[in-house]
Amino acid sequence: MQSEELVILNKIQKFLKESYQNIGDSMISGTVDNMEKYKYMMGQAHAYLKISQEISNLLNPKEPKNDNRSERENVVDFEKPRG
Repeated sequence: MQSEELVILNKIQKFLKESYQNIGDSMISGTVDNMEKYKYMMGQAHAYLKISQEISNLLNPKEPKNDNRSERENVVDFEKPRG
């Protein structure tokens, strides 16, 4: 990726982390006064974490690259006997 793209992604990740932290701080300080607000904030927190994780996965893929084997080699055909 180009450096400008990395800067943008890092800013987005920083925003997500700060927003997640703010939700946690609000919950700890007792500003959540009803279950509806609690559920809403939990939904936001989960969304921030999920988006941040997806960005991390894009920047640092954990799965190995395709080693030039076709996708078909990994499929078992139960119609035909092997041998």
